[in-house]
Amino acid sequence: MHDGSHEILIKDALVFLIAAGLVVPALRMLKLPAVVGFILAGVALGPWGLGSFSDTWAPLGMFTIAEPEAAAPFAELGVLFLLFLLGLELSVEQLWSLRRIVFGAGIVQAAASAILLAVLATVFDFDLTAAIVVGLALALSSTAVVMQLMTANHQASAPVGRTALGVLLFQDILVAPILIFVGFASTDAGGNLGTVLLEAAVQGVLAVGILLLVGRFLLRRLFQMAADAGGRDFLMAITLLTVVGAAVLTASAGLSIALGAFLAGLMLGETEFKHQTEVDLDPFKGLLLGLFFMTVGLGLDLGVIAQQWPLVLAGLISLLVVKYAIAWVAVRIFGRSRELATETAGLLAPAGEFAFVVLAAGVAGGVISGDQATLVSAVAGLSMLLIPVTWRGSQSLMRRMQNKGQGHATTLPAENAELENHVIIAGFGRVGQSVARILDEENTRVVALDSRPDTVARLRKQGWSVYFGDGARKEILDKAGLPGAAMVVVTIDDPQAAEHIVRAVRRGRPEIPILARAQDADHSRSLFKAGATHVVPDAIEAGLQMSARALEQFGYTPDTVRSLIGAERDAEYRKATLEQT
Repeated sequence: MHDGSHEILIKDALVFLIAAGLVVPALRMLKLPAVVGFILAGVALGPWGLGSFSDTWAPLGMFTIAEPEAAAPFAELGVLFLLFLLGLELSVEQLWSLRRIVFGAGIVQAAASAILLAVLATVFDFDLTAAIVVGLALALSSTAVVMQLMTANHQASAPVGRTALGVLLFQDILVAPILIFVGFASTDAGGNLGTVLLEAAVQGVLAVGILLLVGRFLLRRLFQMAADAGGRDFLMAITLLTVVGAAVLTASAGLSIALGAFLAGLMLGETEFKHQTEVDLDPFKGLLLGLFFMTVGLGLDLGVIAQQWPLVLAGLISLLVVKYAIAWVAVRIFGRSRELATETAGLLAPAGEFAFVVLAAGVAGGVISGDQATLVSAVAGLSMLLIPVTWRGSQSLMRRMQNKGQGHATTLPAENAELENHVIIAGFGRVGQSVARILDEENTRVVALDSRPDTVARLRKQGWSVYFGDGARKEILDKAGLPGAAMVVVTIDDPQAAEHIVRAVRRGRPEIPILARAQDADHSRSLFKAGATHVVPDAIEAGLQMSARALEQFGYTPDTVRSLIGAERDAEYRKATLEQT
């Protein structure tokens, strides 16, 4: 029995790797998002897809996942890594700035969604207790899918990504109280619900407090010890211990495991080991998240969907409409623009992964029947499959709203003015894109401006936040978030236009660093006079690069070349700076 289970596990792992290495890339060629690709692969390779035909033709069993439940623990690791890496990207100050969204919009969205969805469930002939469980289950949205989409499209640190994250964090906090309520709603539950909820709240606060204390006083020392002991293998071990340990700590207090991983990432993000950890974990996150999305597809019962499709379709439409409207209102109430509310609501409208957990608890407690849970799970799973579609649809609606108010599809949305600690890049050609890619790798938010509509349209399709506009105009800079920007980079190759932009930036923010690209020494002097903090002349850099190649051809070692070129670069820039003074 044990040997048979072992063989099934190996076979299932092989099927997953086939999906990750062959099926999903093929679907990506059809312009489908990776999230959708993994979910569809799970549907096709699961027991309700090809597996349903394995009795008719046995060889099909070799290409299906026989034990989806065995993959669940590994799939959860993918969610942990995603939330851990998101925590690394944020700072404590940035998280504190989200408090109105977390405890304002989050409360409104969760409470109103649970109530209205419960009322709708009674319309679909659920009794009151089962309807409440369904409302609570479907009120939660998908942290894994939403934040993966935000990360893949360079939007995690954008206003839409941060707003969605704030609401999702509150939903993660709600998981424990919801599960406690479901337990008490079962027919044989005893005790006092208020007392248990209070105890759970105390346990949760203690767990979070312990986690924050360990992160504040011990985490840096532990990572330093691992680094001193021997390098990346020990660092990987302590990283995995941090992620899983934090998740176990919050889970033992009844909180979401994802919340523990997020807080651990937040604490580690304050240390010097942040970037190394991101690089080491990223491949694991991608594969394990893919496994998680496949488990979502594996759980979609195609037979139920086919037999009861009118009921499933009605439930799906009702879910999306109700949650979209509530999320839009919740985000608007707490000070966000209507455009931002429109886009964020498209991400939060579908159900999330915790719906399956809540429904399973309801079935175990006898609160909801197995057939009812299967039907609701089908609605939840289909809605998760549609998250990329609802997001794109809300983006399209947002652009129409911008067009009515501003007259151009790529003009700057109002919410960019609320950004902080981002970099504005004026000119998004090859140089600007190179700077943006490096900054994006370091999780720095970029807002780019360009005066070429074709370039703007093409790069926006690639996920970049690039907008049509003249960076020399004060109103454009303000909408790009100049008051809160950390730096402005001017890469435009038109000398006169570059000077105008530098002057406009300096008038708007006298103290902000301005890095500008120059064509030659004369252009450098003009940019310095206009107010640039640092200037990089193309001619100097081209000469240094050619000199480096020449030295390599003469047999100089790479270290010697770097040293000589570095010294020459310092001398050239020092000379350029002295000429300005």
